[in-house]
Amino acid sequence: MHVAHYIDHTILKPTTLLTDIEKLCAEAREYGFASACVPPPFVKKTNELLRGSDVKTCTVIGFPFGYSAIEAKLAEVLLAIVDGADELDIVINLIALKNNDWQYLASEASNLIPLIKEKGKVVKIIIESGVLTDDEIIKCCELYGAAGIDYLKTSTGYAEKGASVHAVELFKKHLPEGVQIKASGGIRDYEFAKQLVEAGATRLGCSAGVAIVKGEKGEGNY
Repeated sequence: MHVAHYIDHTILKPTTLLTDIEKLCAEAREYGFASACVPPPFVKKTNELLRGSDVKTCTVIGFPFGYSAIEAKLAEVLLAIVDGADELDIVINLIALKNNDWQYLASEASNLIPLIKEKGKVVKIIIESGVLTDDEIIKCCELYGAAGIDYLKTSTGYAEKGASVHAVELFKKHLPEGVQIKASGGIRDYEFAKQLVEAGATRLGCSAGVAIVKGEKGEGNY
């Protein structure tokens, strides 16, 4: 398995330096990763550093807790698109989910997703599967699968539990055909990456991308 093509090479720590971004983008180009996923303030620079390559510029919205207002997420989306993001990974409002407010989640989706799709960008929805019940995951598959997303994503990498084969299999079973799966959070070695792909993941969010490609053990939560 040529794992590099599955990987969103990622750095999202709050202390990220410009030199970290330069290194990330150089590695993304060298290894042929699917994208470089960076904090919103670095989208413009990342887009410049990746110009002329096939590597996409990816960023996050409402990261990592997801409970910012819809209006705030909308502003983040607009800025990310202006700065040159190709792919946007949006954290849903988990407080709304845990309080069974699916109407709020539907409203959030309908305010954000059509705008992103209209601009021709890729939208990934992060549901934080490690802190959800199977029933909650299935409801998310139904809601977001019908909302026109490109990917449903397992985790931010900041919760107590990240990606799991079980979550990916559940996604695969309950998502509409055509909606892809991104696994992220705690993917540090090739073997686990392989298991997730075999379960149905078509993208992997990893800060240990280089180590995974080399067959080594990486560090970090994301």
